[in-house]
Amino acid sequence: MAGRPVFDPNGFKNVVKDGQTTGFEFACKLQYYRGITLSIIREMKVTIDGVEMPRENVFITVNHETFSLEECRTVISSNYRWEFGEYAGIYVKKEGGLSKGKHHISLLQHIAPSYMPFPLMKNCEADFEI
Repeated sequence: MAGRPVFDPNGFKNVVKDGQTTGFEFACKLQYYRGITLSIIREMKVTIDGVEMPRENVFITVNHETFSLEECRTVISSNYRWEFGEYAGIYVKKEGGLSKGKHHISLLQHIAPSYMPFPLMKNCEADFEI
């Protein structure tokens, strides 16, 4: 998986529902040379300012549908593909979201294409501001 800028610099924000900040989200591109079905995603490890977010709090949105990482393993419909060059929304449930100011993100994308004898992992990092 080739390294290239994957984060939308304008895509980082806190998420507010019913007046409560429930977490944060960002937009990112896949670090792979083609589109994928969600079922081959094994991990989207999000680390903010050195703190790894719990796996069960990470969700991915493609084609206006949101799935937990565990649910991704069962999504085989071609309606829910993460296409090359397109941004997917990543929501991280975190009470209070992120504080205003500068932050550092590390995102490990881990996928397992069936035709590859090994899984593919790529870590992407960026600084951003809320």
